[in-house]
Amino acid sequence: MEEQQMMAIVEAILFVAGDPVPVKSIAAVLDMDVDAAQRLMEKMAENYDLQHRGLQLIRIDDAYQLVTRPEYGEYIRRFTGAAKEQSLSRACLETLAIIAYNQPVTKADIEQLRGVKCDHAIAVLLEKNLICEVGRLDAPGKPKLYGTTELFLKSFGLSDIRDLPPLGPQQVT
Repeated sequence: MEEQQMMAIVEAILFVAGDPVPVKSIAAVLDMDVDAAQRLMEKMAENYDLQHRGLQLIRIDDAYQLVTRPEYGEYIRRFTGAAKEQSLSRACLETLAIIAYNQPVTKADIEQLRGVKCDHAIAVLLEKNLICEVGRLDAPGKPKLYGTTELFLKSFGLSDIRDLPPLGPQQVT
């Protein structure tokens, strides 16, 4: 099968799936090894970028998803009539950063780092599906452990949590 046909098949699969599709699944459908499927996906993503299309192919961990380009978000909102997205409060952003860089992390750990209660911020982040419960700490009371979600990665343009920028030196103000 030629490369263009394989890309068309993958495009159709990604369109129908809607959610991220693991590269292993793509490899299985195309009857190829995972490394070859990975190279095909990278080339396909590059083609979308070079052609300046309304869609882009993004990588999330070891999966791929077709999404609209962020620069066309305003036009999509106009078309769908959706309200403009609300930004997160400073407290939510601080809480989200602590979770992203320290996951899995408990509410008590977050509160210790922030120096304030974070019930509301955690509730907002859970509601927006930017964080989720990833387990329980093996300690008295079995406190919940929080981590980030795929939506967090997508929202911040990250393929993997390891793509977070390194933390700089602490500054006291």
